[in-house]
Amino acid sequence: MANARTRALSLAVCLACRAAAPAGAQERHNQAEALPPAPKDVKPGSITYDDIPYPYPVAYLPLRVYGQDVRMAYMDVPPAGQQNGRTVVLFHGMNFGGFYFSGPIDVLRKEGFRVVVPDQIGFGRSSKPIIPYNFHDMALNTRKLLESLGIAKVAIVGHSMGGMLTARFAASYPDITERAVIYDPIGLTDPRFDRPWRSAEDAYKATMAQSHDQAYQAFYANIRRYFPAPGAWKPEYEQYARILYAPTLSGDWPRLAMVRAIYQQITYLDPVVYDWPHIKVKTLVLGGELDGQNFPALAKHIADTIPGAELVLIPNVGHVPHLESPDIFYRELLKFLKADAAPSTKSGDGPRR
Repeated sequence: MANARTRALSLAVCLACRAAAPAGAQERHNQAEALPPAPKDVKPGSITYDDIPYPYPVAYLPLRVYGQDVRMAYMDVPPAGQQNGRTVVLFHGMNFGGFYFSGPIDVLRKEGFRVVVPDQIGFGRSSKPIIPYNFHDMALNTRKLLESLGIAKVAIVGHSMGGMLTARFAASYPDITERAVIYDPIGLTDPRFDRPWRSAEDAYKATMAQSHDQAYQAFYANIRRYFPAPGAWKPEYEQYARILYAPTLSGDWPRLAMVRAIYQQITYLDPVVYDWPHIKVKTLVLGGELDGQNFPALAKHIADTIPGAELVLIPNVGHVPHLESPDIFYRELLKFLKADAAPSTKSGDGPRR
């Protein structure tokens, strides 16, 4: 490999004898399954996720963006036990907020890391302004958050859309970024010449025209697709579809529907494929090999494009390895974060309010 060192992972014997169905065939099988109707026990949910439990206390940073006063939600979790003087920032995916990072937070803090988990503006418990959404603003807002917390150096771990944001942050702020983990990213190619443009207004109208069943089934199918391996789906994963569905029952849903229509354009309007060659920090590209039919080749391309990057593919796993294969995921994450790392004396003192 030109610029990447690929570490082949071996599963336990019992897993090795399970032949994974090709991603395309499994995806067609999943789509053929009957989608459930909208559950009747879901109550209207806040568009700022106030009713969704977060694993640690949430604080807020006031910001002004595009002439609007907003606030950025975040968790700032101190190390448990002996601190190592280092901070990890976790960037969430497009269908999530910081609430789904409870496992990574606990593993990292037990290893002595301070962990900061922002909800980007437009997501999770942060404000939902109707503004242009792009990775430059997300990276800048994160930098402002770190400055407010007195944190001078961080390791960035970004999942899905957060993997795209990790690329932008690492390329834009190498003075702050000590290393980066691009974790099951989306935005693996520049899509602008592969599919036609769809306006936010058209996407918004289509969303608002959905029935309750159609809305729920769209969210459910999306989450179900994250776990393509046979037997990988667990009933508890449905909670993420329910979290996405609950705000559709709220009177504030039209605002969130428009916000979602705008930020879902981000992979089209703001591709990060041109950021990868400019990342100079130590980088790991990490993901499940079943995260889309071409994910292994595309992930290898990312690792080849980032100077000196490493690549780790987890066999028989889809889009969210920290849920589906936590033991392997945490082993590889910690191996990378702890390798040849010097502690920072400025970033591990715990939360500041």
